[in-house]
Amino acid sequence: MRVAVTGGGGFLGSHLCEALLRRGDSVVCLDNFSTGDPENIAALLAHPAFEFQHADVSVSVKVAGHVDAVAHLASPASPPDYLRHPLETLAVGSRGTENALRLALRHSARFVLASTSEIYGDPLVHPQEETYWGNVNSIGPRSVYDEAKRYAEAVSAAYRRTHGVDVGIARIFNTYGPRMRPHDGRVVSSFITQALTGEPLTIYGDGGQTRSFCYVDDLVRGLVALLDSSELGPFNLGNPVERTVSELAGIVLEMTGSSSEVKHHPLPVDDPVRRRPVITRAREVLGWEPEIDITEGLRRTVAYFAAHTDRLAASAASIRGGQDETVPLAAATAALTPQTIPGPAGAATGVASYAPGATVAGG
Repeated sequence: MRVAVTGGGGFLGSHLCEALLRRGDSVVCLDNFSTGDPENIAALLAHPAFEFQHADVSVSVKVAGHVDAVAHLASPASPPDYLRHPLETLAVGSRGTENALRLALRHSARFVLASTSEIYGDPLVHPQEETYWGNVNSIGPRSVYDEAKRYAEAVSAAYRRTHGVDVGIARIFNTYGPRMRPHDGRVVSSFITQALTGEPLTIYGDGGQTRSFCYVDDLVRGLVALLDSSELGPFNLGNPVERTVSELAGIVLEMTGSSSEVKHHPLPVDDPVRRRPVITRAREVLGWEPEIDITEGLRRTVAYFAAHTDRLAASAASIRGGQDETVPLAAATAALTPQTIPGPAGAATGVASYAPGATVAGG
């Protein structure tokens, strides 16, 4: 099978590309690295079944040759990213999704949308089933991501009804693992970076808000299962084990042996207080559920971060003080992102220069 993966240079996208290659598929990766990282796919460039295309999917999605499936993962996914790039986030969720859908339509290909648990907003129903319609503030600061994904789901379902596109929708809950950017502002990456560098761990509110953390390998298995099916869904993909943010901080501090203190900051606007997926539909229809517990997943993630100490110091400075869209992260981001995709034996292809503030299409 030949699969086009938009946002394939991002955290999730690069892991999906690897998983597809491991099982014998061919992959066309599209990204412009505004939130992805060329290093994520550097090892894949020499693979004979891997193709890279530097592309802004909000402008167009063009792939030469036949495509059997399209996995649309292109979008910023962390609050600091989409708060700094609100219009680009809306563009990739709307125009980018439509462009990817048109690619699937032209090739009669399976189309899988990487949606998000954020479509539930700050939920009034707990835990969250796919039948819940959500509680989203359509004009709040987080709406640029929430509503972009809600529109992406709506237009994907409309393409299925109107044009017969074989659409599947995954609602992804908090996912973590190797290749997370230490400066992306997500809670797992922030805690690990702060613990390893001796910075205070940033907790919003009293730390009693909950999240459900799914290890990336488990999440990717769910995406592949959805890709191989003909089901629309939507399917919640996430770990149904609910943990408080304070509990996560304690686990990270113990695992890293860090003496970092914990500092509390005001809760961001419209930040969800509770988040836990009901995954009955994914279990029964896709035969999927998470297998890796948080202790093992965090052990692997901490080891990855500890092996990339060159990035941690700059990242610690950039996330000091919390997930505030006014924090000037552009300089740190530019310093941490390679300018070109490294090719085989350290060569550079020169096809993917990074420009801070460019239109978002990475994962």
